[in-house]
Amino acid sequence: MSDKTLTRMDLSEAVFRNVGLSRNESAALVTQVLQHVSDALVANEQVKVSGFGTFSTRDKSARVGRNPKTGEEAPIPPRRVLTFRPSHLMKDRVAAGNAAKKG
Repeated sequence: MSDKTLTRMDLSEAVFRNVGLSRNESAALVTQVLQHVSDALVANEQVKVSGFGTFSTRDKSARVGRNPKTGEEAPIPPRRVLTFRPSHLMKDRVAAGNAAKKG
């Protein structure tokens, strides 16, 4: 497993290098885009990024869970969870990247 992590700073640096905005403008742009995505998900909207994937929320109903250590049952309250479904293009890119590393 890789120990590299793509951060918000990495994204703003990429915008700075490729778009030509200043570093501050690039950081503000990345922050605004991420805030817009976050706001849409909070409003229960889907976020589709062509060639990347779809972010959406899903409601999970209440259920009875079990503590794996003790076996004791415990109620799990209903909640809303975030889901991501990658596009076929993204799946293919990841699979090709994995194949290149192995061979």
